[in-house]
Amino acid sequence: MLYNLTITGRIKLLSTFQWPISMCLKLRIHVTTYTGDCVVNDNFGKYCPTTCGVADYLFRYTPDVTQNLDDMLGELERIGNLTRGAEEKVVFMRDTATLAQKSSQPDLYYKKSSSMLDDVVRFEKTIVTQEQQLFELQNFILSNERRMQDLKQLTRQLEQTCNVPCKDKVEIQPITGTDCQEIANKGASISGLYYVKPLKATEQFLVYCEIDSYGRGFTVLQRRKNGLLSFNQNWVPYKEGFGYLSPDDSTEFWLGLEKMHLLTNSVTLPYVLRIELVDWQGNKKYADYAMFRVGAELDKYRLTYGYYFGGDAGDAFNGFDFGDDASDMAYTIHNGMQFSTPDSDNDKYDGNCALQDSSGWWMNRCHAGNLNGRYYPGGRYTEKDAGAFDNGIIWVTWHDRWYSLKETTMKIIPLSRINTDGQQQSGVKNFGGL
Repeated sequence: MLYNLTITGRIKLLSTFQWPISMCLKLRIHVTTYTGDCVVNDNFGKYCPTTCGVADYLFRYTPDVTQNLDDMLGELERIGNLTRGAEEKVVFMRDTATLAQKSSQPDLYYKKSSSMLDDVVRFEKTIVTQEQQLFELQNFILSNERRMQDLKQLTRQLEQTCNVPCKDKVEIQPITGTDCQEIANKGASISGLYYVKPLKATEQFLVYCEIDSYGRGFTVLQRRKNGLLSFNQNWVPYKEGFGYLSPDDSTEFWLGLEKMHLLTNSVTLPYVLRIELVDWQGNKKYADYAMFRVGAELDKYRLTYGYYFGGDAGDAFNGFDFGDDASDMAYTIHNGMQFSTPDSDNDKYDGNCALQDSSGWWMNRCHAGNLNGRYYPGGRYTEKDAGAFDNGIIWVTWHDRWYSLKETTMKIIPLSRINTDGQQQSGVKNFGGL
């Protein structure tokens, strides 16, 4: 036997704002026929196989539930009334604000306050911009102050220079001769600029003479000191000479192949060529060559000497075995070579040694020593720096081909002055220790 008992209660309230509030109570109890003893239960009383106990329980509590639902309905109606009051207040406040905004005479103090706030914001932005501009101006001022300090230092140096009495021309010593040794023999005792006129020369020319305390006069042919003068010159400059002669020996120059020819071929007594070298660590070495001569222009100013006279720099003019080829020594001998420049190729190489090395020199195929090479500050350079060519100021019997010397000097003195060393020593070998 199946009994269906359904109790349904539903309450629904819509407030002023259409808020759904509902409460439902629905109970469906299905009881099947059951035979047996009744069971005592605390909630339902006697629970029997029939629905008598359940029904009695529900009927007993129905009035209380109905009363509770009525109370809840009244409470919800009160909440709905309060909600309508709040809505009316909000509408009133909105209308009041709109009316105030549309008023033709708003609150002056409020208007002034708003204007002041706008001004403050604008001034803040202006201040930030001006602070950035001030920062940039301060940096500019500091930079100018540093430049002013540099200019002041330069001004002081110029003032010191200007305090020295001016001279209309370079000071040239009055004594002349066929070379610097003859000038020293005539009584000259200070180094400086002198005019010389070799026997075969048609006119005198200016040279720098080194005169030491023993009365020896060296005629300087070449000077490298600081790299300020480019030795990448063509045939005519190398023939006539380039650079500047100075009384204090502070400048670089190449005296000129024609002058070297006149100096070394005008006397029967042969000259000794001294080559002086200085590296970037301040070390000094030299090499001497006896019976040094420079040929005529018709023979491309060919270099010849009798023999290596000595010195601690080694004999680079005799060639060097680089280890590249069995013919290295033969291909780098300088004795007997003609002079080459980038525009006048007189070497033994298929290419142009002077052109690839950017200098004029007595080239073979190509060289073991080149005092007219490119000036590399610091000394060390690489194949990449030089375009694969060892084109520095080189003397490989002292430093290797990838080291460019800092200072070089080429100067000559008659062989007759070898013994005049202040100690009356004899023997040509003594010249190597000058």
